[in-house]
Amino acid sequence: MEESVIARAQELREQIRRHDYYYYVLNAPRISDAEYDRLLRELEELEQQHPGLVTPDSPTQRVGGLPQPEFLTVEHRVPMLSLSNAFSIGEISAFDQRVHRFLGMKADEVLDYVCELKIDGLAMSLTYRDGSLLIGATRGDGQKGEDVTLNVRTIRSIPLHLLDSDIPSLVEVRGEVYMSHIAFEQLNRQREEMGEASFANPRNAAAGSVRQLDPRITAGRSLDFFSYALGTVEGGYSPASQWEILNKLREWGFPVNPNITLCHGIKEAIAFCESWQERRSGLGYDIDGVVIKVDDLQLQEHLGYVSRSPRWALAYKFPAIEETTEVADILVQVGRTGALTPVAYLKPVQIGGVTVSRATLHNEDEIRRKDIRIGDRVVVRRAGDVIPEVVSAIKEARNGDERPFVMPDKCPVCNADVFRAEGEAVSRCTGIACPAQLKERIAHFASKDAMDIEGMGSAIVEQLVDNGLVKDPADIYHLTQNDLLTLERMGKKSASNLLAAIEKSRHTALDRLIYALGIRMVGRRNAEILAEYFGDLEKLRQASVEELEQVPDIGPRRAESVHLFFRQSETDTVLDKLKEYGVSWEAPAAPAEEGRLEGKSFVFTGTISISRSQAELMVKAAGGKVSSSVSRNTDYVVAGEDPGSKYEKALQLGVTVLTEDEFRRLLEG
Repeated sequence: MEESVIARAQELREQIRRHDYYYYVLNAPRISDAEYDRLLRELEELEQQHPGLVTPDSPTQRVGGLPQPEFLTVEHRVPMLSLSNAFSIGEISAFDQRVHRFLGMKADEVLDYVCELKIDGLAMSLTYRDGSLLIGATRGDGQKGEDVTLNVRTIRSIPLHLLDSDIPSLVEVRGEVYMSHIAFEQLNRQREEMGEASFANPRNAAAGSVRQLDPRITAGRSLDFFSYALGTVEGGYSPASQWEILNKLREWGFPVNPNITLCHGIKEAIAFCESWQERRSGLGYDIDGVVIKVDDLQLQEHLGYVSRSPRWALAYKFPAIEETTEVADILVQVGRTGALTPVAYLKPVQIGGVTVSRATLHNEDEIRRKDIRIGDRVVVRRAGDVIPEVVSAIKEARNGDERPFVMPDKCPVCNADVFRAEGEAVSRCTGIACPAQLKERIAHFASKDAMDIEGMGSAIVEQLVDNGLVKDPADIYHLTQNDLLTLERMGKKSASNLLAAIEKSRHTALDRLIYALGIRMVGRRNAEILAEYFGDLEKLRQASVEELEQVPDIGPRRAESVHLFFRQSETDTVLDKLKEYGVSWEAPAAPAEEGRLEGKSFVFTGTISISRSQAELMVKAAGGKVSSSVSRNTDYVVAGEDPGSKYEKALQLGVTVLTEDEFRRLLEG
């Protein structure tokens, strides 16, 4: 291997680590996301070409390893002890008095305290050997935790290799894994779309994400990390204070909460606590208090421990923000993916300075579990100080007039049937033209794996729906240039290009159409299976649940969903309109007997004269396969006009690149 290649790989690793530091620690990125992605992609390609370059702490190795059968147990070198709690300002003052008394100090002598926001997440221990991440372990019972190394490696704010040259031979860093409010809301939306139960709060979501046996699931959960302490340190570092430790953690590449403060005396510490009790709702993540620590480490050592808690630290816990009110009604909202969510309409109540009149009840099962009824007196909390939730019903206050909630069997927006698959928590509207979910359905219909209408992105879809130009997917094919010119930032050329893309999509493959319809639980592969099995859309539309269950990989729940979708009058209307507007679809062709392309893998990039779906059908008819990404296993990349990164990757990997003419000649044999 050339020395220049080795040096370039090392340079890229160091650049990426440094930019991670700017982004996650200093919150001051120095390059764009696109530039960062290019650096990472160059390193990935170098390591693919030269596997010997791969190191365990390379930025490319964050997600790796197979799902684990179980977590191993890790014994903490230094126990991860809990803190004593305080629930009032008086208890903070009493803590200061105890510290003074134990140290033999006069009451008016001033001690320095470090005040840190108490992140409501999952405590984590990270052990580094010679600067590289060795073990990530949960707190567990304080003495032993679970080895979750593969999972914490996926958290991008946790460095795989430490910065700075002054690194101990072994160091244990402690901190908190947490999930922001934005990431929490996105995760719950995804789970609702999948029919899975929502997480109750960001802390539960973070803990559940870290304890996944498959690290690929953890990698998709947008977790974050703040460091705040050291455990074992061997070789080369002996700090004098907690404040020094926090600054050293930053130098090593760890994110440290930016709101830490060095307080001169307990009065400043109390003022810090009172301030954040009022301001915590604006952080974007959950805190449940403030941790107050004696700053001087020699004084900490002298103070020592009592039972399982240090004498030199205290956790001041914020009071819960809860109130009681009455449920005036429970109504159902329909989300952008068709999910039906029951919402409690409350008699307005002030909680933490905010008037709350509505609260989510998540799903039908949650209402049953908590036994919440219309007319109940309930306890309401601003979960995470932001999202109102009904905690519980006050059953002792019932007078017999309360009414149980019943989930409707028809969509309250479009009157289509409501479907809830067995084993799922979420009920969904099946209407293909339901106004509540129309934008999402149109965007899916036009997407690359569906009808592949280039240029019809989310911004265009939003305007088409808001302006009343598209009321169901079929309306796309009735658009005119004059319609499109009414949209913002839409000129004649852009309108012509979009109309050309719509026209190009009029002829498609049956499996793409099935996928484009957005049938619940029918993904790209399921659509292919249904198209191959029935070979005709009319046969699929008329199929019974029993017939659908006979299709390989479909199963009872998916069969019921498909059958119900095709029973809706809206579905008939849309399919009839598609035919009326000149949309056609081609059934899968049987592989040619000679199988000229048997076992050959193709990838398409750029623009060719026929639609992507037609090209795919031609490959499959000749016995070949079509993939969406280029790898060493790809046989051919067909490059049209303006090819993208797939073309570049094909050249780098030595994959044969064909023009459209060469592709046609290959098909003809």
